[in-house]
Amino acid sequence: MANTRSAAKQARASLRRQANNKSIKSRLHTLEKKFLAAVAAKNAAEASALYRLLSSALDKAAKTRVIHRNNASRKKSRLSARLKTTATTTEKRG
Repeated sequence: MANTRSAAKQARASLRRQANNKSIKSRLHTLEKKFLAAVAAKNAAEASALYRLLSSALDKAAKTRVIHRNNASRKKSRLSARLKTTATTTEKRG
């Protein structure tokens, strides 16, 4: 337990931040799962729309320091590469 009032206040603020960060990270994981499912299903249009949503969410999480900016950049790069493979596979079929 905190020894001072300021330490107690800091502990409460820390719990609020933890809950907020957990919510944001959970949303990121959900969006990433949906994107990967769309890529696996070879659904290029849906994957492209989900990539835009996920990319924006990653940037916002990095801006508020929920995740590191390099982590967001790395994920966007790898997901973009996966999206490109879906687009080329669809073009070859058509």
